[in-house]
Formats: sequence, structure tokens, C-alpha cells
Amino acid sequence: MKHSHFKGYIDKKDLDHLRHELFRDFSDDENLGSLEAAMRYALEVQDENDPRPSAVDVAIILKRLGVDSETLTATLLSDPRLRENLDEDRINQEFGKTIANLVGHINWLNTFKECTEEEPQAPEQAETLRRMLLATVDDVRAVLVKLAYRVQRLRGLPQEAPEMRRCIARETVDIYTPLANRLGVAQLKWEMEDLSFRHLEPAAYKDLAKSMDVNRAEREAFIDNFVVQLSSQLQEAGIEAKIYGRPKHLFSIWRKMKRKQVQLDELADLLAVRVVVENVPQCYLVLGVVHSLWKHLPQEFDDYIANPKENGYQSLHTAVIGPDGRVVEVQIRTREMHEFAEHGVAAHWRYKEGSKQDQAMENMINALRRLLENREDNDESLLEDLNAELFSDRVFVLTPKGRVLDLPKGSTPLDFAYAIHTDVGHRSRGARVDGHIVPLNYQLNSGERVEILTAREPHPSRDWMDSRLGYLASTRARAKVRRWFKLQDYDLNVRDGREIFERELNHLRLDHVDLDELAHHFNLNSGEALLAAVGCGDVTSGQLVGALKVPSLPDQGLHLGRRYKEGEKESAYTDDITIQGVGNLMTNIANCCKPVPGEPIIGYITQGKGVTIHRQDCPNILSMPEKRKRRLVEVNWGGAPHRSRVMIHIEAFDRQGLLKDITQVLTNARVNVMGANTRTDPDDQSVHMDLDLEVQDTGQLSLVLDRIYALPNIFEARRSD
Repeated sequence: MKHSHFKGYIDKKDLDHLRHELFRDFSDDENLGSLEAAMRYALEVQDENDPRPSAVDVAIILKRLGVDSETLTATLLSDPRLRENLDEDRINQEFGKTIANLVGHINWLNTFKECTEEEPQAPEQAETLRRMLLATVDDVRAVLVKLAYRVQRLRGLPQEAPEMRRCIARETVDIYTPLANRLGVAQLKWEMEDLSFRHLEPAAYKDLAKSMDVNRAEREAFIDNFVVQLSSQLQEAGIEAKIYGRPKHLFSIWRKMKRKQVQLDELADLLAVRVVVENVPQCYLVLGVVHSLWKHLPQEFDDYIANPKENGYQSLHTAVIGPDGRVVEVQIRTREMHEFAEHGVAAHWRYKEGSKQDQAMENMINALRRLLENREDNDESLLEDLNAELFSDRVFVLTPKGRVLDLPKGSTPLDFAYAIHTDVGHRSRGARVDGHIVPLNYQLNSGERVEILTAREPHPSRDWMDSRLGYLASTRARAKVRRWFKLQDYDLNVRDGREIFERELNHLRLDHVDLDELAHHFNLNSGEALLAAVGCGDVTSGQLVGALKVPSLPDQGLHLGRRYKEGEKESAYTDDITIQGVGNLMTNIANCCKPVPGEPIIGYITQGKGVTIHRQDCPNILSMPEKRKRRLVEVNWGGAPHRSRVMIHIEAFDRQGLLKDITQVLTNARVNVMGANTRTDPDDQSVHMDLDLEVQDTGQLSLVLDRIYALPNIFEARRSD
């Protein structure tokens, strides 16, 4: 393979050279023995006829970046030809848990679906994939190794078919070079860009490379002469400075030519030097010397010292007409500015991509750069920075075809289905995650592959809208379900609402409830209107249960701790609402979501009307602009928590794990089990359970009964008399 160190048998001379490449600087490293053992494993499986990248070549790429010995050891053990013969348990025994985990992550990334011409990556899909690569590995060094594998893959592309060359190159530019840029690994980024450019635009690459080669020696001589002249003048002025030419890469040159619509000889910064001095006054002294020697181009001057960029980048940029009338770009900065530009909080990638970043990404970039450039740093402390929660509020999952979806934390297969397409969500009946059947309210984890099982006709369940049951974490998906039911026939909504209402009455063992009176609680005109609202999802089961009065449980009414204006009627609520950190504030219930006791709530400080109480999932709260969110305060239903004893009865068909599933529901709901009586009929395999529970309120009781009723093989779950 071209660019590979392996062409058949490796003689002793080649082996000594390879050892020198990999082991230099590691003579006193305690992990040297592991590194040698890993190299032996990698060499044993080399095959010159196998087109896949060699782990030894990849390790040499990483060694030149200055990575630690653990990373090199894991890289050698991740050779694709070793996967079948060297499992994780064996690596764990021979090399330790840290390296075994790192090898596992590298192998996972290396088995990721490679692109095809039939399914090109969309820009938003590429960005999602980059984020997933960062979010789904515990050790970011695995992503670094993956980038090195991609470099070696590109080096071997000339052996591939033209279609595959273009496909791999396009995928590299879309996904891997921006990722390398974000991680600050410029050396890998530049090589990936130039190698990809060669296959994406072969004619332009050939012409540009030829033009650059023709004048390379002449350009280098010109820069050397420019540096000598400037150094001489700075020495006479008593300024100590480091001056050097800045290399230009073919892809960045070509991209700038395309963007500015100019020819190669028209680029102002094709010839460029950088001057590094000790302090800010010297920067301006150097600028004066440069402008006194050569005429400058005013339109090319930028003072980023007096006016730093948003990302904190500081430097003086100018362009002058140097010897022979040729334009030279000059950058002038202090050592501290140079350090920040090279290692800072993303001055590199944010300047290039025009994007923003958060503190977690800043920490990761700084830590990774230090890890690469200073092996004396404490690796353990650096990895703590690398493992910061970059995307702790998101999960990244795969479709069966390998597409990546970015979902909110806590999302379920049902959220996944609605993210694919509304119709897929409506027709969902089950799901497989990594090949295993899971319930629709299973919480997804990053990296899992999800497949939705669908019915022929759409038929959502009203239970999906009940946030207590955990089917949907996405407000948007829940709104899609609610809209589907709203579009159904009014009579059908009334019928389905009645079924939900009667089910709750049966669960709670309530016989006489005045529907019309209950409807007034929700500001509806009649009991039928309430049933229709329940049927289409405007009133949830949780709200319904919260409004019901259940004998022998504590009165769930609330009294808002507020001051009433003269003539104003007191709210029907009769307990206190507690506002975090303050007291005796006027409060009122929001009409948009009408929270009821037992539901999670939040307060919004209004102007002149005290605090308005909303449900935490109220659409108006979720869509609120960031500036207004500063006026949100923590609130909760007041009064000391009171727990009551209640008996429930369960009837089911016996199966393995039935009691475990019921116990898990009670554990998740934080319900205490005070006693249990279970009877199984051997003739018909039916099970009858009576459980003595300790609950806070009717909302918690209803939640438990609904979740138990949703379990497989459950016929009935209700409150006992």
C-alpha cells in the first residue's frame, strides 16, 4: 500500500527503524512493555493485500503529534485485522481496563458505516455525526485515533475506484476535517483537506500544485530575504523578535481563490510572515518599522489588539508591497497572544467556521491540545477536562441505515419515530434497540441503533400524551399526537374521553362524580365538553386525576398564598404554594396550562401581578425567550408531604418477571410497599395481587395504577375498597 511502512516481509533494519519511530521519548515510560507487546500483535497480522489502514502506520502518525504511550498502545491493538482474534476481555487482562476501554471505543468508531455514493451526507447530518462522535465516547483520544485512521485511509485512496475516492473525500471534508479543526489538531486537518482536495477536484489540484511547485523555491528565497531585511531593521531598533514564514496549504489557497474569485497571483496573503515579540508596545513598534520599510495596503490593515475579535483573538494584521512589488501579509503579536491563538478557546476553529461554542467545548479543546503537545502534563487530570459533559442534554441514536438523529435527553423510541416522520410516529406499535424488543417508553442512550415496528394504519394512543407515563419527552411530538386526536370526529373524542375517565374512576374506586361540576374546574361548559377535551388531549389524565376528590386520601385542594383585591373571589385552591427564597407574594394560576396539584410547576414573575404558576411543560414556558427566562422562579405545592395508606388490587396472567416489573414501577414512582398478598390459580394461570401502598396523593396513585396497567399480561389494576 502506498504510504504504508509494510511491503511484505519486515527485515531487522526496518523493525529497528519502526521501534525508533514509536519508542523514542518513551525509554523511561512504565508502559513501554505494553507498547512493545501491542506492536508485536499488530505486526503479526499485517497483510500487504489487505486495503484497510494499518494500525502501525496510524500509530506513527499519532507519535509525530506527541501523544502518550497509552494512546499508541490502544492504536496498535485496534488494528482491524485483530478484532476477530483479540477480544476486549483478553486486552483487559494483558493491558488493563483503561486501554481495553479505549480500544473498544476506537473499534466502535472504526466500524461506523462508511459513505456510499447513493447516500451522500447532508450538511446537517454531518454536523450531527461530528457531535455524536464526541458525545458517545468516554475518552476523546478515541476520536483522535479515528482521525488518524482517516488520514491513513486517504493516503491509500489512489488504489480505490474513482467513485469511492470522491465519496471518501467528500465525507472527510464534511465530517472529519471540521472535527479535527474543533479539536485543534491542525496537522491532521491540513493533510486531510489536501488529500481530499486531490480527489474531489483532481484537475484544479494538479494545476494549483504545479503552479505552486514552479515558484516554490523562488517564494522561499523571497521570504528568506524579506525576513533578513526585517530582522536587520528590528535589531537596529533594539527589538528582539522571532520572525518566520507561514506555510500555505493547497486546499486553503484554492478555497480562498474560489471565495474571492481571484487567480493565484492575486492572493494578498500567499506570501506571509509572522513576528512574535515580548509585549504590546513592541507590536506597534514592529508595525512602524514594517510600514517605514514598505508601503502598506490600508484596506488590509486590522488592529485586533485594540479591538479583539469576539473569541478573544489578538494580533496586528497588515499587508505591504514588499520587494519587487509583491504583496506580503505580516502578522504581529506577543508571545501570550500567540499562545492564545494556538491553544486558546477556539480562536482557530471559530474564526474559520464562524460558529459559537460553549465553555465545555473550550475546556475540551484546551485539554486535548495540551495532551498532544506536552506529555509531561498529568494525563489523568487532562482527561477529566476531556470527559466534561459536552452534550449532556442530548442523545445521539442511529437509524437502521446508519443515519444519526439528535434527540433531547430522556427521549424514547416513540420520540425517535416522530423525529423520523409524523406518520411513522402515528403508526408505531413497538421498537427494537440494538436488536432487542423494548417498550415504547424505553429511554434511549447515545450510540444505540433504533428500529420502529409499525402498523399499516395510524392509530396513536392517548396514553402517549400523558407525561406521567413517559412515552414522549418531546413537546413537539406530544403536540403531533394531540393534533391527530383533535382532527378526529367529535363523537369519537367524547367516546375515548369517557373511556379514559371511567378507567381513572375504576382505578381510584370512585362511584359518583359530577361531570358538569368537574367541567367547571377546567372552565368548560359541560361534562361532554370535558370528555371531548380529555379525548383529544387538551386535558391530560394527570390534570383529571388532580381535580378528582378521593375519599380517605388527603384533600388535594390548594390555597394560594396571595393577597386578594377587594371584591375578588378566592381561588378554589386551598393550600399554599411555596416560592423558593421568598414569601408572601401574590400568586395566580396560569390560564394557558391550568396546573393542578401533583404536577411539576414553575413560577413566572409578572409586572404588577405577582407570580403566575405554570406547568413545567407549558408550551409558553418552553418557548420563552432566554431574556424572559431570567424571571422564572422555583415553586412547589406547599404544605408538609403527607403519605396515606391505600390498597390496590391487580389481576394478571402469570408470566416470568411479572412481580419484578410491578416492583420496578413502584420503585420508579418512589412508592413504599407496606404489605403484599399474591395468589396464583394453577388451573388458568391467573394471578391476583393485593398490595398495601403508601402514597402522597391521588396523582401518584393514578400514575402507579396506569403504569402497572400498561405492563404486559395485566388485566386490571385498581384501588381496592
